Amino acid sequence: MTNRQMDFEAGAENLLKNCAGTKSGDRLLVIHEPPALDFYDPGMVDVVAECGRSMGADVRVLEAPFDPDASRLPDELEKEMRTADQTVFLARIGDQIRFSDIGRHHQVVVSYALSRALLGCRFGTADYKSFVQLKDAIDAMLAGSTSIQVTCPAGTNFTGRVPSDHASSEDVSIRRFPMLVFTPVPADDFSGKAAMPGFLVGTGSKYYEPILKAFDGQLFAHFENGRITGFEGSADDVRRAEDHYRFVAERYGIDSGFVHSWHAGMHPGCHYDMHIDDDPGRWSGSAFGNPRILHFHTCGAYAPGEISWNIIDPTVCIDGVNVWENGTLYPDRVPGGGALLAADPSIRAAFEHPSREIGL
Repeated sequence: MTNRQMDFEAGAENLLKNCAGTKSGDRLLVIHEPPALDFYDPGMVDVVAECGRSMGADVRVLEAPFDPDASRLPDELEKEMRTADQTVFLARIGDQIRFSDIGRHHQVVVSYALSRALLGCRFGTADYKSFVQLKDAIDAMLAGSTSIQVTCPAGTNFTGRVPSDHASSEDVSIRRFPMLVFTPVPADDFSGKAAMPGFLVGTGSKYYEPILKAFDGQLFAHFENGRITGFEGSADDVRRAEDHYRFVAERYGIDSGFVHSWHAGMHPGCHYDMHIDDDPGRWSGSAFGNPRILHFHTCGAYAPGEISWNIIDPTVCIDGVNVWENGTLYPDRVPGGGALLAADPSIRAAFEHPSREIGL
């Protein structure tokens, strides 16, 4: 199967069976946004709901309003989720509160496959459980490392180390589908500079305007031990960056200088066919899973913060090993990664035919 041949049903089954754990007799709640918002492909709802019914689940579909500043679930959703064995969010609110305790409501999944096309290609059909195993292997490698260096063609260069308990540190309380990234690495012990790709963009936590701030030239963000120390670039671009951080920080009453954490995309099937300018919020909420993108959570002393830095085509060198090299992830350079590729044809095919389309 090529990356563009679609198998929607296989993707939906991967989501429900392998990720959510849905089985016959379960109560499955599918929460979606109003179709007119066009963030998620409206056809996703029918595909997922029908797959759940074919598996013998009792499926309920519920529409949720979109709140750009959502920080908690509406009471109606809370009530419905208490009665469900699994909840699947085809709605941004699940992503917005992914670092909350939303996971107390049995099994909660947020789909980062925003369309049937993404659900039905290698992004959605490559075995979810294999990517979880890869994530765990990367987390373990990072936790056992002594030094990390990240560079990119545009001039990114930062170094540091991760806490020894990284593999068990706090991550989101939901299940991401597909598995896109490893556990965020705390930035406390990292210092250097990050090359912006021509813009700053929101993290998907809040949808303020403008969610994207563009620059005319190359801008670098300098940071030391998890604190922004300044920006480097033209006077106009530095002023734009500083004004944007001030605006967002004052709007939400947060620490503008905080650099919380970073992680890189790890799913080569993740792709973004539109351009970021068409819908920056949608780009921020889905493209980050491609290995060509490494992103930071900044502006706010919490994950995910409110402004992300996006490093394009990173090289991530872990104890002298380039696990990511110029935007390509090499699982066989991770202890246990080679065995994963050998054991699962679906994950192997995804890495043999990686997508390079990231909307830039």
